[in-house]
Amino acid sequence: MGFNDVLKKSFLEGVNATDFSITSVLLTLVITSLLGIYVYLVYRLVSKKQFYSKSFNISLVAMAMITAAIILSIQSSVVISLGMVGALSIVRFRTAIKDPMDLVFLFWSISIGIICGAGLYGMALILSLCVTIVILVLESMPAASASMLLILNAEDAGVEDEVTTIVEKYVRYYRVKSRNLTKNGLDLVMELRIKTNEAEMVREINKLPKVESVSLLSHDGEPA
Repeated sequence: MGFNDVLKKSFLEGVNATDFSITSVLLTLVITSLLGIYVYLVYRLVSKKQFYSKSFNISLVAMAMITAAIILSIQSSVVISLGMVGALSIVRFRTAIKDPMDLVFLFWSISIGIICGAGLYGMALILSLCVTIVILVLESMPAASASMLLILNAEDAGVEDEVTTIVEKYVRYYRVKSRNLTKNGLDLVMELRIKTNEAEMVREINKLPKVESVSLLSHDGEPA
């Protein structure tokens, strides 16, 4: 028997589907769903969004179960695995994920499906516990004060020195982001990390004679 015959025989043996009992399939899907529900609860606990997306959270559980089913199907036959790879390669997901934590939970859910589909239930449980501990510990760590933007319009460019003197009393750190001088006056944007009483600072700056308007806005970034 030549090498080609051995290779052909090996491939044909792999084509034959491996028998999966209903009990083993149900066991895998039940364990996967339980771990997916665990991810659902953790996401609900740590989510700090203004508008909580329940549909996305539910999709995490479904994603884990679907992934586990795909892994079971791939294990059953070479033909199915090749067909599955071809089918999944043409899928395009157009939904953008804006929050990095959503991406973490999505990969967590997919990983659970892959690991449970391979029959490594203990590893999936250990992974879930470790990820939960890391997320909760890092979430509980104290954060520094968030940066804010001070936007000021004044009739005279000379008012900048007075504004800087007032700002230094209330902030830990400041930096001029934009300084626009025109014939009509000054447009100034400063990044601030305020240590206390931002409302009083805004009122004090607004009392300056040459200041037309002053605004304090939250920065898009999060505190470190």
